[in-house]
Amino acid sequence: MLNILLEAILAYLATVGFGVILNIPRRALTVAGWIGLAGWLVYKGFIGFHQQQQPSMAQLGLAMLMAGLVIGVLSNVAARRKHMPMILFNIPSLVPLVPGGQAYQVVRNLVMNHVDVALMYLGQVVTVAGMIALGFLLAELLARIQLRFHHLSS
Repeated sequence: MLNILLEAILAYLATVGFGVILNIPRRALTVAGWIGLAGWLVYKGFIGFHQQQQPSMAQLGLAMLMAGLVIGVLSNVAARRKHMPMILFNIPSLVPLVPGGQAYQVVRNLVMNHVDVALMYLGQVVTVAGMIALGFLLAELLARIQLRFHHLSS
């Protein structure tokens, strides 16, 4: 339980820290941190908080899709409420989900001439990136559908 709490705090701090590096406005930092934390919690919820082994590609893909969708939807809501561009919220919020470890393993295993292992990690990197992008696309689609229904009902 303590490990989960520590990871949650670090996900929030990573998001806020990256927001500081990107020089986003102060009034967006806290909200971006909460969105990043929410995305990380969704990811962890789908792969399992206490899972010891590597998640399957399907499990990893679904977790990243749902995390990307949550980040996209929450970023859209925050952007409307704060009257700021959505990108100020969704880019820093992705930091806890970035597959940096897998990307490092791709390069490391290529250098060590372990091409089969490098390709496995490359598949994970592509899956993660693709599913996050698909989640953002679905979030944007939902926002446009909601906006269209709002205009039709007005």
